[in-house]
Amino acid sequence: QVQLQESGPGLEKPSQTLSLTCTVSGGSITTSYYAWNWIRQPPGKGLEWMGAIAYDGSTYYSPSLKSRTSISRDTSKNQFSLQLSSVTPEDTAVYYCVRGRAGSFDYWGQGTQVTVSS
Repeated sequence: QVQLQESGPGLEKPSQTLSLTCTVSGGSITTSYYAWNWIRQPPGKGLEWMGAIAYDGSTYYSPSLKSRTSISRDTSKNQFSLQLSSVTPEDTAVYYCVRGRAGSFDYWGQGTQVTVSS
């Protein structure tokens, strides 16, 4: 059973960089052909795919967030991370790390609330 767990600060100030880490257990992040995604849901809105890092280390980003987003991984710890720069209150959301393959998502973390406020 694959499990994903998000971790990181729950509160960020505007203009700062949001950093979240997802720790994966029960499966390796280098296993072909999975991609490891970050998805968020702002209050009262739908899910928004932010980006992913694939099993081979390739990265993919939402065009609308690409200029502010960076996804990396630490294979020795079986973790992948999200950095979102220059945050504003509009980045307030529940952030999920998610395993995906061939366009579908099968395992989700429980989600972590991030609030951007001064």
